[in-house]
Amino acid sequence: MDGDYIVRASAAGHTLRAFAITSRDIVEEARRIHDTSPVATAALGRLLTAGSMMGSMMKGERDILTLQIDCKGPIGGITVTADSNANVKGYVNHPDVILPPNARGKLDVAGALGPGFLNVIRDIGMKEPYNGQIELVSGEIAEDLTYYYVTSEQVPSAVGLGVLMDKDNFVKQAGGFIIQVMPDADDEIIDRLEESISNIHSVTDLLEDGMSPEDILEFIMKGTDLEILEKIPARYHCNCSKARVSRAIASLGRNDIQEMIDEGVPVEVKCHFCNLNYIFNVEELERLIR
Repeated sequence: MDGDYIVRASAAGHTLRAFAITSRDIVEEARRIHDTSPVATAALGRLLTAGSMMGSMMKGERDILTLQIDCKGPIGGITVTADSNANVKGYVNHPDVILPPNARGKLDVAGALGPGFLNVIRDIGMKEPYNGQIELVSGEIAEDLTYYYVTSEQVPSAVGLGVLMDKDNFVKQAGGFIIQVMPDADDEIIDRLEESISNIHSVTDLLEDGMSPEDILEFIMKGTDLEILEKIPARYHCNCSKARVSRAIASLGRNDIQEMIDEGVPVEVKCHFCNLNYIFNVEELERLIR
């Protein structure tokens, strides 16, 4: 399969479920759209990578997942949304943040985020969306999502995410995995899995070695009778349109729109996710009021 994709798999008699993704194109598209600095690209890229996999876990065609990091670090916050077809989009509040490398010589994502909270919001068509929140435990995002799954969903999980930049600050590699343990999993299998994961230096090392998402799961889950169930194309995709933006403006209410009309100048609205500008002239605003 050309381009980014997710592999969905199960193992150990369906007591383990696993997802792995290559997401280089998604993260590079986000970097291009938002002109993010290297550390902002890494932070946004990790959350986009996770969001695409988590979106693909949802069942309904109209289900929407939102991952929000609200933090006090210089990046200011990150928002990512994904649908059940693994379409994902996102943005950071301060895309131009620059930080020195961390103690290990890597991009300092944790330093960019600082203290904060991760919100996971699932809108699956019920009256109220499901909302789970945790305090960031490391700011490295993968560890935070691992903690989220255990505490908010009671699903022991291992999450690995990585973004590697080249010397020209383009995205060289990006990808990740999520492995989840079902309640009746065998202790010996869990121990073997934990040992295997502990031996991984980074997801991007595996990608640099030429591994595909299938190879990554085979490498981590060797000896567990891994079964690849599905391959799902993944992409950066914004579904904004002038019609959707006009509905958002209409929801502001008659008085607010009338104020815009009285000013007599066109209103410009920019999409956070793709940076497209939508311009509404006075006649269009009057039509919205009608």
